[in-house]
Amino acid sequence: MLLHLGCSVGPNTLIVVQNIIDAVQNKYQLSKRPEFQVFFNDHSSNDFNTLFASLPPQRPYFAAGVPGSFHSRLFPESSLHFVHSSYALQWLSKVPEDLLNNSSPSWNKGRVHYKSAPDEVAQAYAAQFAEDMTVFLDARAKELVVGGLMVLIMPAISNGIPHSSTPSGLMFDFLGFCLGYAEGGNVTN
Repeated sequence: MLLHLGCSVGPNTLIVVQNIIDAVQNKYQLSKRPEFQVFFNDHSSNDFNTLFASLPPQRPYFAAGVPGSFHSRLFPESSLHFVHSSYALQWLSKVPEDLLNNSSPSWNKGRVHYKSAPDEVAQAYAAQFAEDMTVFLDARAKELVVGGLMVLIMPAISNGIPHSSTPSGLMFDFLGFCLGYAEGGNVTN
């Protein structure tokens, strides 16, 4: 059983799943392809209909959708053999509560990102990320079979690199500026 976390609706998830299945076939040089059960996970608001409409008709696996947050358990103990997530784990389970409290030093003052915010804002995001990853890894540890594999791909920056120097930080600052500009009535139809 294979699980793809944060599948969304696009073709990327289907390419990844096919690559994983092909890799298993190539590694073991199997004359007969084993049967695979693939679970596609995303939030319940995801458009699973679009995802399933784009499944290849002659796919070498059985497919099922699993709506829900990957920040909690999704499967019974020892039921998964391979878990994959690509560029989904950076999304937090919730906005850190201190960021919403205007009397907190972590209040983010309406920013859409933390690049130009006080250090306390980045620390609040980091603490929420650490909490989310702990819950995520504990859940997957229970769900994976002994010897199961997990591949996680996510963006990161090295320690010591200021957030203001990252391309995504610059992009989010610009986006925040544009949203503020539009909100101030500076954009008309």
